Amino acid sequence: MSRKVIELFYDVVSPYSWLGFEVLCRYRNVWNMELKLRPAFLGGVMQESGNKPPAMVPNKGLYMVQDLNRLASFMNIPLRHPSDPFEVMFQKGSLSAMRFLTAVAEKEKDGDRWVENVSREVWMRIWSRDEDICEPASLSEAGLKAGLSPSDVEEILAMAKSQPIKDKLKQTTKEAIKYDAFGFPLIVCHVDGKPKVFFGSDRFELMAYCIGEMWLGPQPDKRTSNL
Repeated sequence: MSRKVIELFYDVVSPYSWLGFEVLCRYRNVWNMELKLRPAFLGGVMQESGNKPPAMVPNKGLYMVQDLNRLASFMNIPLRHPSDPFEVMFQKGSLSAMRFLTAVAEKEKDGDRWVENVSREVWMRIWSRDEDICEPASLSEAGLKAGLSPSDVEEILAMAKSQPIKDKLKQTTKEAIKYDAFGFPLIVCHVDGKPKVFFGSDRFELMAYCIGEMWLGPQPDKRTSNL
């Protein structure tokens, strides 16, 4: 049976993207799939689609706090809210971080283990330890902690400032928009040449049904799924 290709479009400013990211990474060797991590810019998707952040609606914002706490516990992900979520999400944003991750993906030609490890570390900074993800020193620290060498980090930081990387991030964001994205995470499952699109981190049971796989919960192997 041919392996299914599953693309995950995400932005580290989105905590729900982190939840979806971790679950799909846990299923790499459970489902018959090839997971492709696609760092993209949520701000561009929101602007193009005309969507508004749910946290801008007070009642939705209050619900999201409770919802994320419950999901973090359920999925065994160390998600904790930053002290000033509004500043983190809307004032500082994630453009520099997503350019950095795009550069990591360009630097890593074979596989995406670097992208996985660095993405996770950046999420840990913003959504677990309430640390900066905008300054070059912050991104450098994330890269080093994720296992990159100092020389690789230096090269990736330089790449992240280049026009080709900026254009690559725009291109990936446009690809998400072509799938009618209006937010992240966006999961695109390619089965028999046809894309099946799912939004959010709470559609895995339905997704498994649609692609002919078995959903075993957010921790398919509790012995190996702890962060």
